[in-house]
Amino acid sequence: MKLLCISLGCDKNLVDTEMMLGLLNKDGYTFTDDEHEADVIVINTCCFIGDAKEESINTILEMAQRKIDGNCKALIVTGCLAQRYKQEIIDEIPEVDGILGTSTYDEISNVLREALSGVEHVQRFHDLQGIPEMETGRVLTTGGHYAFLKIAEGCDKHCTYCIIPTLRGNYRSVPMERLLKEAEELASKGVKELILVAQETTLYGVDLYGKKSLPELLKKLCRISGIQWIRVQYCYPEEITDELIQTIKEEEKICHYLDLPIQHASDRILKLMGRRTTKNQLREIVGKLRKEIPDIALRTTLISGFPGETEEDHEELMEFVDELEFERLGVFAYSAEEDTPAAGFANHVDQEVKEERRDAIMELQQEISLDHSESMVGKTVEVMIEGKVADENAYVGRTYMDCPGVDGMIFVQTGVELMSGDFAKVRVTGAMEYDLMGELEDEFTE
Repeated sequence: MKLLCISLGCDKNLVDTEMMLGLLNKDGYTFTDDEHEADVIVINTCCFIGDAKEESINTILEMAQRKIDGNCKALIVTGCLAQRYKQEIIDEIPEVDGILGTSTYDEISNVLREALSGVEHVQRFHDLQGIPEMETGRVLTTGGHYAFLKIAEGCDKHCTYCIIPTLRGNYRSVPMERLLKEAEELASKGVKELILVAQETTLYGVDLYGKKSLPELLKKLCRISGIQWIRVQYCYPEEITDELIQTIKEEEKICHYLDLPIQHASDRILKLMGRRTTKNQLREIVGKLRKEIPDIALRTTLISGFPGETEEDHEELMEFVDELEFERLGVFAYSAEEDTPAAGFANHVDQEVKEERRDAIMELQQEISLDHSESMVGKTVEVMIEGKVADENAYVGRTYMDCPGVDGMIFVQTGVELMSGDFAKVRVTGAMEYDLMGELEDEFTE
């Protein structure tokens, strides 16, 4: 039977999708991208913010239509939206045949078998305590040269705007031996870059080993043959230790890149958000990282228009962004999520104002990013090739400063034939706001 799987939301959700695909591949399903020819459709949903929720609902409704005018015999919904709104989905979208929570994706095969045998509205929901353990390997959807490695599930931080602890449970680290085995398997399949993800990576191991064990995990991952780049995402600033900084600094395979979402810079707003840092602490953490690792690329994420944010708070955030000049930065307009404390706060900001403030920050960041890109011109960088530009003697790739899907690219002019996953030395010859241009170093002439 032909199966279409649609993965929405974050890279952590994508890992769950790839786990399910591994099981379904073992069951003999063949995969298709054509919704009209699919016998089975699986949608792994997201509902972190309003836009993600809307996308998930619209996708379910669209695929439900394939039960009527297509070939679809079973429609299965999994992931965060399913965890949060399981009864609403069953009541309002009767075309859905099965529904799984965030901790039961390992039961996808059984749910599908029951749904195809005629059982209505098959459900699988467990408490959010454990982490599914599967012997079957993942089916990678990232092209095969890089892969996300999810090192933990859930979160204990309970920021006032965030629904994740409700959807994913408390923080649970994946045992180190499981991660190392998975990483070895990924390397054996040709993966050259591992991207460590979790709701929070910096607390890895505290629940299992009684201490922050990310540095130890990183060192062991660095010993795996075939892995050339290791990248760390979702580091909470207050949890970054000197040991972690030194590990990133000393281990050659670890990219000098760190994703540390700060969300805001006004101490008043940070407190309302339930964050655990002050503006001065954030400044100190960024300063320490840049002092110890001068070529580090820092990515952060901000929220504009949080309830109670005044024009003065916004200006304070703008000044902080201008001062710290993050190499990579994204902004979300605040989205009120039901059942979160912030949704009940007073003084919500008008949507138009939230978006205006978001756009102002991104306009400032565009200038900062262009300055940084222009500073790279003339330098030689190592580039992972992602693919070829159609009908041109050019390729697209990424430097260590760029995480797939969220950061920029470098366009490489060359007549040499390259493959996705190849590494090449590239001389940067031009710069745009978020992307670079370059030539293979051995082709470059003064």
